[in-house]
Amino acid sequence: MANSSTRYRCDALKLGVTLPVLTLWLTCILAGNAHAVNQTTEWNKATIHGHRMYYAVRGSGPTLVLLHGGGDSGEHSFVRQLDVFSEHHHIVAPDQVGQGRTPDVSGPLSYTGMMEDTAALLKKLKLSHVDVVGFSDGGILALMLAVRHPELVRRLVISGVNIAPEGLNPQDLEGLRASQIPKPKTIDEKLAHLWLTSPTESELSLALLAKISQPVLVVSGDRDAITLEHTLKIFHALPTAELCVLPGTDHATFSGRSEWLNPIIRAFLDRVADTATGP
Repeated sequence: MANSSTRYRCDALKLGVTLPVLTLWLTCILAGNAHAVNQTTEWNKATIHGHRMYYAVRGSGPTLVLLHGGGDSGEHSFVRQLDVFSEHHHIVAPDQVGQGRTPDVSGPLSYTGMMEDTAALLKKLKLSHVDVVGFSDGGILALMLAVRHPELVRRLVISGVNIAPEGLNPQDLEGLRASQIPKPKTIDEKLAHLWLTSPTESELSLALLAKISQPVLVVSGDRDAITLEHTLKIFHALPTAELCVLPGTDHATFSGRSEWLNPIIRAFLDRVADTATGP
């Protein structure tokens, strides 16, 4: 699903679901954001599966991979996270094919193709056992990485993720059906087709999620473009997961609620692996 800046917004969900209350302490918020220092972003490119792939690099420390939302870029999807997390992490933020600085290639988009591009880039950079933060489409790729390349992933943070098109709000799903054309050519047309038809069951399913042993922080807005019922299915299917539902928040969790979300993510990534069963 796309970054909320492209085209989709959602109405408030009216669901009879009881969720654990998430207490957001103001002191944690201030501590998580008070010391951010601007750093320079370096852009690099690599040849991956025969095409160029651009990726941003910033900071030093343990590697943190940022995977952007559909139709966006790593630099834009995480504009409110880069300064904060590059203080203590080596940020790698790739732009997927046809998005950001990475040029498009012929043929349709697929989550499998983008996931394998990401895995190949990490291997080319000799990275493994990294933390991955994925927004929307990037969260889908993060889960797929953990399923198919578990050696690459230590912990995951995902937000606004669906494992099937039916996870989208009905209004958005209808809008996608109405916008379909027989032969998508532009990146927007390809993305619309991707969102309507993917992820497929062979790419992601509840059974595949059950194989992910790494700790996963599942984030959603209570007014997200992904239904809360669908997010709860994802949360319950993951063996080692935590749930964070942000009140009064739509799909744009990273940009709209960074003052809440950044310290929550930092605490999750920095936590001693008490319950972690992954590599």
